[in-house]
Order: sequence, then structure tokens, then C-alpha cells
Amino acid sequence: MIKTRTLSNGTRVIVKQMEGLLSVTMGILVGVGAAYETDAEDGISHFIEHMQFKGTPSRTAFEISDAFDALGAQVNAFTGKDMTCFYAKATTDHTAEAFALLADLFLNADFPEEEMKREKGVVLEEINMDEDSPEDLCIDLLSQAAFGKKNYGRNILGPAENVARFTREDLFAYKRAWYCPGNIVISFAGNIAVEEAMALAERYFGGLACVPFAPRPKDVTWSEGNVFKFKPIEQAHFAFAFPSLCREDKMLPAVQVMNAILGGGLSSRLFKRVREELGLAYSVYSYTSHYAETGLVTVYAAVNPKKTEDAAAAVIEVLDAFKREGVTEDEFARGREQLKSSSIFSQENTSSQMLLYGRTLLYQNEVYDFEKRMEEISSLRRADVLDAIAAGLDFGRAATASVGNLKKPVTLHD
Repeated sequence: MIKTRTLSNGTRVIVKQMEGLLSVTMGILVGVGAAYETDAEDGISHFIEHMQFKGTPSRTAFEISDAFDALGAQVNAFTGKDMTCFYAKATTDHTAEAFALLADLFLNADFPEEEMKREKGVVLEEINMDEDSPEDLCIDLLSQAAFGKKNYGRNILGPAENVARFTREDLFAYKRAWYCPGNIVISFAGNIAVEEAMALAERYFGGLACVPFAPRPKDVTWSEGNVFKFKPIEQAHFAFAFPSLCREDKMLPAVQVMNAILGGGLSSRLFKRVREELGLAYSVYSYTSHYAETGLVTVYAAVNPKKTEDAAAAVIEVLDAFKREGVTEDEFARGREQLKSSSIFSQENTSSQMLLYGRTLLYQNEVYDFEKRMEEISSLRRADVLDAIAAGLDFGRAATASVGNLKKPVTLHD
């Protein structure tokens, strides 16, 4: 059973009741992230996410984590390009208590000065860790190569100098602007009665002031850049990005099947050729990302620096053959089944369902329709995937990033 309601202040609530389970995942989703930030704000969405856990008027940071542990519940959060999510998972008998804690840290965080000082150090170390993780760094640089140093090109963590200078009032002001009822979705998935979930949402969020909200428009442009960072490390990392579809495009399932065939699994073209046949990479794969205005298909590989040119040539060879030859009926059928099964598997996981239904309501103001999704995938034909390949792998518009002990950046030529 799936039910939605909009509270009188504009907060949207969605509940997927999954009888027969013993747990509930509850999430609070906000339509804000790195893509909406200005240069001066860069990194603030992520820093607020951290600070939300650092105390309220009724609980210290330790008391928040200790209270969740006492319930046997799990709690966490993440910041993305255009969404921040706070979530908890609890056994059914502790759902109300866990949601009360989650609501407290979300609504009442008071950003204590001492905690801010400590957490700045934590986030600065996270920035350093990202710099020392070449795969993450390569993907961050690829976003910059594709979109420039704004909106979807921003690093979610932000620059260290911004984090160091954020003040409590900066955080409160940003939260007032973005953490508004019209930009919040509360999502429940698991063994919880709809009436109980709605009552919890009303009890804790019904009193939020109803204030007008309009998201800041994003100026999204594709840059086709090439970004390289030298690092004296044992592997070289490179990635290509191709412009792709926005999240509401009807061709999206075809692109997702295309990706599964290209680099989505152990039988994919990239894995078979670059790793299994040539032994040039341990890690090689592709994936898709889709936003409100645009999307991208990313191809990534990590290789021995001495084999970078050979590995890049092999990846380009696979991409070129993919464009010229298309896919076989067998590849298409397997790719379509992989897409079906991933959607079916997610239906059995409360955390996946909380995020899936909450995100769809937040982004599109719609209820995710599983039957429609299955029908869209089942109705796909090989010709649809061929069209997706022709439209989606434009070498002339590719963005490129590379990181490692290399004398020159990796490039992709048609």
C-alpha cells in the first residue's frame, strides 16, 4: 500500500507499507545540494548535513547517537548534487521513537560553536581523504570537466577555505532559505501503518512555518573539458563522460540498458575486453547519472600508469565498436533483464524503497509507479537501444579527466 499526503504547510509525506517485514526506514529529503550553491556557499549543504547531528536544545551530539544506539536503530545522512537526505532504520516497535530523534536533529539543530570548530576539522579531513582517493578525485574532476566549476560541476565537499570560514549564521540563513516545507519530503517504507506514519509526520512537521519556496535556477552548460591532475601514485585513473538524458526523458530506460551492456557488469563489453581479454585494468565500468536538466554516461578505468595509453586505446576501441556495431539481440535481452531485476530487487529493501519513493516525489512530485517502470522496460526493443547509442556516445562532446603519475592527460578522439 502506498499513500501520500501534503501537510497544511506544504510538507509532502509518502508511505509505502510493506507488511511481513520487521523494520521501517524513514527519511527526510530536502531538494538542496552542491548544484544550487554559489561560489561563496560551495560546500555549505554538506557542512550543514554534518552539523545537523551535533546537538539540539534537548540533546548533545553524543546523546543523539546514544539514543539511536539504545533503540538498536541506524541513522545516517548524505548530500548529493541536488538532494540532501537524513534517514534512520529501526525495528517496527521502535519506529516512533526513532522518528522523534530524527525529527529533533533535523528541525532543532542549534549548531553549537564548539561543535562547529570540531566538525570543521572533520570535514577538512574528509576533503583531504577525497584528495587521497584517486577514484573519487577523478570523478570529481570529470564533473568539473563536463560542467565547469558551477552547479553539477561542483565538488560536494566544497573547498577547504569555504568550510573554514562558515559561521553559525551562514548555516542558519542557508537552512532557512532551503529547509522549507515546500522543499521537504518525508518518506516511510516498511512495516508501518499508514495512519501511524502520517500521524508522526504531522506531529513533528505540521508546525513548520509555511513560507514561500522557489528553487534557485541553475545555469547548466556542457563544457567538453579535459582536466588532469598529476599524482605520484601506483595507478592511473581516467574517465570519459558523454552528455545524456534528464531524469524525466522517455528514452531513459533505453540508455540504462545501453549502459548495462557497455559497462554495467561482469559480462559487459568493457569488462570483457579491457580486463578479461587484455588484462589492462582491474577496475573498468560505466554508469549513468540523471538530473533535472541533463545527465551523463560515465566510463571509468584504473590502470598501471605504464599501460595507460594501451588501456585508453582499448576503452576507445570498445566505444567505437559499440557505436559502429550496436548490440546483438542476446546482449539486448540480457541488458533488459538486468534492468528489470535491479528494479525488482529494490522493491524488497526498505532503504531503497524509502529513497526511491521519496526522491520521485521530491523531484517530480509524483508517486513512483513500479508497474509502469516494468512496462517501460518490457516494451523496449533493440532499436531503442541502438538509438540511445547513436544519440548518447558523441566523441566530439566528451569530457575527460585523468589522475596519476602521467606525463600528459588522457584524451579521447573520434
